Parts: sequence; structure tokens; C-alpha cells
Amino acid sequence: MRDTPLAVRCKTARLGAAIAMAGAALVPGARAADNNANHAALNRLPPFVVASSLQTTSYDGVSDDLLTAGLGKTGLAGAQPTIANPAAPTAAELRRLAIWSNYRALVDISANGGYGRFWGPNVDLYGNDTLGEGKIAGTEYLAFADDGSGRQNVSLLVQVPASFDPANPCIVTATSSGSRGVYGAISAAGEWGLKRGCAVAYTDKGTGNGAEELMSGLVTLIDGRTADAATAGRASLFTANVPAGALAAYNQKFPNRYAFKHAHSQLNPEADWGKDTLEAVQFAYWVLNQQFAPRVDASNHGVRYASGDITTIAASVSNGGGASLAAAEQDTGKWITAVVVGEPQINVRMPGDAQVREGGQRIAAAGKPLADYTTLANLLQPCAALADAATGAPYLTALPVATTTAIREARCTSLAAAGYIHGGDTQAQANDALARLHEAGYEADSDLLHAPMWDSQAVPAVAVTYADAYTRSSVVDNLCGFSFGTTNASTGAAGVAPAVSPLLTIFGVGNGVPPTNGVSLVYNVTPPGGADHRLATPDASFAGAACLRALWTKGNPRMRQSVQAISVNANLHGKPAIIVQGRSDALVPINHASRAYLAANSEREGSRSHVSLYEVMNGQHFDAFLAVPGFDTRFVPVHYYNIAALNLMWSHLKNGTPLPPSQVIRTIPRGGSPGAAPPLGLANLPAIVENPGSNAIRANDGVVNVPH
Repeated sequence: MRDTPLAVRCKTARLGAAIAMAGAALVPGARAADNNANHAALNRLPPFVVASSLQTTSYDGVSDDLLTAGLGKTGLAGAQPTIANPAAPTAAELRRLAIWSNYRALVDISANGGYGRFWGPNVDLYGNDTLGEGKIAGTEYLAFADDGSGRQNVSLLVQVPASFDPANPCIVTATSSGSRGVYGAISAAGEWGLKRGCAVAYTDKGTGNGAEELMSGLVTLIDGRTADAATAGRASLFTANVPAGALAAYNQKFPNRYAFKHAHSQLNPEADWGKDTLEAVQFAYWVLNQQFAPRVDASNHGVRYASGDITTIAASVSNGGGASLAAAEQDTGKWITAVVVGEPQINVRMPGDAQVREGGQRIAAAGKPLADYTTLANLLQPCAALADAATGAPYLTALPVATTTAIREARCTSLAAAGYIHGGDTQAQANDALARLHEAGYEADSDLLHAPMWDSQAVPAVAVTYADAYTRSSVVDNLCGFSFGTTNASTGAAGVAPAVSPLLTIFGVGNGVPPTNGVSLVYNVTPPGGADHRLATPDASFAGAACLRALWTKGNPRMRQSVQAISVNANLHGKPAIIVQGRSDALVPINHASRAYLAANSEREGSRSHVSLYEVMNGQHFDAFLAVPGFDTRFVPVHYYNIAALNLMWSHLKNGTPLPPSQVIRTIPRGGSPGAAPPLGLANLPAIVENPGSNAIRANDGVVNVPH
């Protein structure tokens, strides 16, 4: 291990000794009998927190800060931060890189988009450009949550801004989106919470950028630095659970491969995303008591805040949004006050009579789990990209156009030969592939997005990673012939030794799901030694994609059990909630996520339900793609409405303002020429209204009716 932990930065204190004296548990749900008893109680570290991992660092808001890592509004929009010694990045450098990359990954930061005008560090809570560079001083607490095995090691992070008012306390969660690291939702929810003066509770929910370089044994640590797996021991963010002999044999056959925590932990981490989010909140309570409760004695603080004393909004997007909903469902201790989520990836146990209707027509496939719809999309999307309705789709791949076209045509041929689709020629086959996606619950509004979702490798990466996770596969299992490894940039051949280990900076720029930071998605079956899955066979590893699909359709027992374990009932126990999602979402289709959740919730909670769904026309899953030609002209930022939803919920909680009812928001795309769309303006972004009229979404007794 190269440098000391975060102790080299600003003000850092290791709290292990004090924690050991304080005891082992802040009992969830425990409330003191009265204020005197409250103050007499000890602020005990929650038992799931690994005391030896705990670090705290203060930031002055000038040289470094909570929101921008010292980069400010200008630096976040600028070039990637440099590392002084690429062979030995420091924890501070990796943190800065992680905040820079994760902030940009979830919002549109392009010149004519909303950055700096509708959102960004310089924009205040009222939408005004008043905050300058937007740096926020405060204190940051980082620790692992674990069950004692050392295998979970879920990262928890709490940021307490200097503006936090202990007399009016609030917490906002920012569970990571996708499989990102602990800063993964800093722009999606963290920024709003910090500006509001709230503590922000982050977690990487047991996915993050935990990875092992199998040939060298290099692993990542909680702060992004790397160490040998044997040296790191239980301090490793993730070490593959593979016997030495099996690992040696695998390395010989498949050199330069990587194990990733989400895919290869064999723990089905998604089943714990709600618990992880709740634990992040409980950790935040402990932090706030440490900072603001009076001391009971020389070593211990008391308990100023017991569960339910702090206004807490569970907020995030995508996987983090799904985790927030799951946490609110599981919350029996009054830790969470309300929920605000965007495009939640959530798997709903649909009541038998629940329905989703659009324009009066029933969506027969609504409420399918990710294991179903993603394996189907991964199979069909390359071919559907050639459908007539997908003509002119935005281009989002580094492969030459001719190569991409050949892949799509070959995939159509293989699909037709295997009986997945029908048609006498490529065009007919492509149209049929798209029609089957419609039948499977994908909106026609997302037709133009099937090409970029597959070409960008977002869908293949999710299909492989989640199949590994759901089947609890080891990295050496090569599930359906797939692995993660370095490849030749020109030929796609796998097994290439990297000049510099990708793990050195993966905490900073990785997304937790290869392809990422030079690690590719590899198909091992052919050619010998494997290759980038897009180039391994003319039809882009069709046999592997068909294998992934069969895991679901043929009822792989491990996959079915894992999906059952992650599924939710859509019962929020009366908590107010807002869900925001774009109708054009082609990664997490709205019929399987938000609409399905609203339908199930309306039956299970009935009159106790306080859920509003705001469905954004021309909104898709990745706001960062709005900088890409063709995305800029056709789609609008969903993030704008996530911020609006948080403000609406705040007003509801603090002032009693009723939440606007569920509604379709009919946005207006910017238009213009791809790559040169006119600046985003308020005319493109109609407000969420109190009386939506014909745009109202109705939910009653398990039936959701959405206007077309």
C-alpha cells in the first residue's frame, strides 16, 4: 500500500478507539423516552459499520470541497483532472477524478444544455446563477458496512455541509446509480441536498468499482487506491472468491481478465440495495449525533437525533432510485420521511389484476423484471436498429459505420435462422425485431434509441453483469462464454496485457460494469483466446446473447430465486413519493418500472397511497447523451424534472403544499441540426402543474391509465 489513507488531506481523524469505547449499536427504531433520556444515551456506532474502516475529512470549501472536489463549476465542465504520478494515484486525486466523472455521467453538461443555467454548482435552489463556482465546505465520513465476513464491504459515505442547521436537520440519500462507486449520484441527488443544507447519505450498494485484476491479484480499496489482495485482506473492496488452483488454470487459459464486484461477488447484491440505503441513513444519524449532540463523557457523544427526528428524503436515479423505493418499503423504523426518484430500475411483484393502459389500450407485458426485458433487448436490438422506424437514430459507437451495419445484418440473419424473428429479407426481419420489442413493453417513443443503447454497449453490459449476479456465478464460470478483459483496440483480440493497470484509476472513472476504463466485454468461445463481444463473431456473439436469454426463458433456478429476492411489493406505507421517468427510456422501459410500480402501489396501498408519477415526453435514460448529435435535437433533460420534484417534495414536507397529481409532461424538443441544437430554454420544459387536465395519469385499484 503506497500512501497513508486520507490522513494526508486537510483535517482527518481515525475514530476507531473512540468507537470501541462507545459500544457497538445504535438500535434501529429506538427512541428515548424523553429529551433527558435522549441526551443521556450514548451515540453508538451502528453494528454494521466496520469501525477500523472509518475515516473523516474536513474540506474548507476553497482548495477542496464536498460537491466539486475543489474543481468548482468551471472545473467540472473542463478537462479530466490529471494525476501527478499515474503509477501511484493518491486518494485525494482519485476522489477528485471520481467526483468529476460521476457528476458528468448523470447530467447534460454541454454548452447549449442546462448546465450552468438550470442546474450546476453555480445555480441556487431557485434556479438562479448566484453561487459562483459552487464549492461547498463541510465534513465527509467514509466507512464500510459489512456482516462480519469481509465479503460485503458496502461503501457508506456521509457529507455534512457547513451550512447544516442542527435545529432544522435534514438528510438526502444519494445511493449510486448503475453500478457506480460511492459518488455515483452526486449530481443526481447529492448536489440538491448539499445546497439545501442537508447531510447527504451515499452508498455504492455493494457494487461500485470493486474489482480484481486476476493475473496480478491487484484489488481496489475503499478510497480507490490499490493493493495486493493478500495484503489488503478484509480491507479490499472486493476480492474474487476463487480457489488458487482454479484461478491459476483460468489465468493460463484466459489471461488478463478481471473480476467485478457486481457481477462476481456471488452475493446477488441487488437483494440488499434497500437495506444498504437504510444503513446509509442510519450511518448519517450517527454522524450527525457525533457532530451535534453534546458529550456524555470524555469519549462519547449523546443522542440528539433518534429515528424519525430528521426529515429524510430517499432520492436518487436508476438503480439508486430503485434502491430508494426498496428502502422506503423496508423501513419500519421511521428513518425515511419521503421518496423522490428518477427512472427507477425496480422489479415489481405485480398483483394478478394490475394493469397499465396507455390511450385506453392495455400494455400486456407491463411489470416484467430486468432479467427478462434486458436479455431480450440484448438479443434483438442490433437487428431492430435497422427497422424503418429507427432510420436516422443517433450514432453512438466508435466502430466504423460499415462494421456496425454488418453486425446488425448478421444478427438479423442469425435471429431469423433460430426462429426468434421472421421475414424474407433483412428489412422485414428488422421490422419484426422491433415489433417484438413493442410487444415486450418497449414504447414506440424509444424506437430511435435501440441502436445507441446496444452500440454504446449499455444493454450488453447490463445483460451480462446481471446474469452473472442473478446466477451467483464465479468469474471462472465464464457464464454463457463471457468475461471481462483487456483487448486490442484495432482487432478486438482479448488477452492483451495492459500498459498500465486499469485498476489504478478505476475508482475515479470506472462505472462498475465493463466495458469501462479499458476493460472490455469479451466473448471467450471464439476466436481462440476470445475477443471484444462485438467483433468475436460476425453476428456479435449471438450464441452468447441467446444463452443469456435462455437463462430466463428456461427458468434457471438461481436466476429465478435471485429475481424473486430483489422484487418489491410497491407498498410505501403511506410515505409521500414522487417518481419521474422519461417515456422514451430504452434501458429501463417505463412500462416495466414507473408505470408498473404505480399500478401495484394503487392496489396495495389504495387510499393510503401518496405516489405521484411525472412522465416526461421526449425523456430518455442518459441525460449525459444529450451532448451527442441527434440526442440534442430530439430529447430533453429528465434531470430538470428530478430537481423540480425534489423542490415540490420539500415544499410538501415543510409547508404542507399538496403534491401535484400524476401527469404526462409534454416537453418540446430543441430541434435544429444534430450537434447544433439551439440552447435549451424554458419553452422546452413545461412545468409540473397542479391541474393537469387531459394530461392526468389515473391510478385506481391496480389500474393505471396514461394518456397517449
